[in-house]
Amino acid sequence: MLVIQVKEGDNIERALKKYKRKFEKTKVLRELRARQAFTKPSVINREANKKAVYVEGLRRAEGEA
Repeated sequence: MLVIQVKEGDNIERALKKYKRKFEKTKVLRELRARQAFTKPSVINREANKKAVYVEGLRRAEGEA
């Protein structure tokens, strides 16, 4: 459960903004979407390898420039 400290006289929009920011940091929505459908471990590993190759390519290109 998220707890947001709201000072007296604080604007409701500011409190909502704090709540949304804190909610984003907990990554609840990302986990819910991931749990909607089962992903095989081999697919997860393949995605991780593709990401690693992509990031490595970016690092190498940055080093050449």
